[in-house]
Amino acid sequence: MLEAVEAMQDPWRIDEWHIMLRLLLALVLGGLIGYEREQSNHAAGFRTNILVCLGACLLMLLSIYGFSDFVEEPNVRVDPARLAAAVITGIGFLGAGTILFTGKSITGLTTAASLWVVAAIGLAVGAGFYFASSAVTIMVLLTLWAFNKLEKRYIKAKKEHVISIQTDNLSQVINQINTIFHHRKVVIRKVVMDDNAKSGGNEGETATAHHTRLVFYLSIPAAKRDYTLKLLDELNKLEGVLWVSSE
Repeated sequence: MLEAVEAMQDPWRIDEWHIMLRLLLALVLGGLIGYEREQSNHAAGFRTNILVCLGACLLMLLSIYGFSDFVEEPNVRVDPARLAAAVITGIGFLGAGTILFTGKSITGLTTAASLWVVAAIGLAVGAGFYFASSAVTIMVLLTLWAFNKLEKRYIKAKKEHVISIQTDNLSQVINQINTIFHHRKVVIRKVVMDDNAKSGGNEGETATAHHTRLVFYLSIPAAKRDYTLKLLDELNKLEGVLWVSSE
């Protein structure tokens, strides 16, 4: 009994029950955040977040209690923060793998940030900060779920999609596009034209057979993916339109 009390008072020692408690708590907290990411179809989902949180928790436990036998040695300095710092640095490489750069857009930043926070939660659980780790988990879920809805409603409405259209009959296509956008109540915020995209026939053709292909870019308010795809499909079917793309 006396040894158990002394073990509880010793900051460098922990019993198996508390080790299991911290690991299970790390599994639950990491799983909650991972479940939200999985529901949103992100690269780092349920199992990834659990593994990150569990690994960080284990390394924190190892950093604090794994070298307790050497604490009393005169020439040994125990630094519990050393492995924790390595975890924070190492998780950056995993987060970088979830970030994608496509054209003018960057995706995966939120997932990378959530992995970084999950690692921090695991470290906090491993160090015994149950309240702080639980509170941060609730805040992360609130940020990922509730704030995501607010962002889509109030912030993304100010963002833009750029639709690129190539045509060889500008006047005809412009009139048709105006009709489509007026019918769909889409506001064109900016139009940029590029007349450098030209293509001619074979060398044996006369100059009158050459066609000037003009590309113009329309900036419109960002909309849902399904709506944008339907709009692109409708534009692509117009007579005189060679191709359509969106960024």
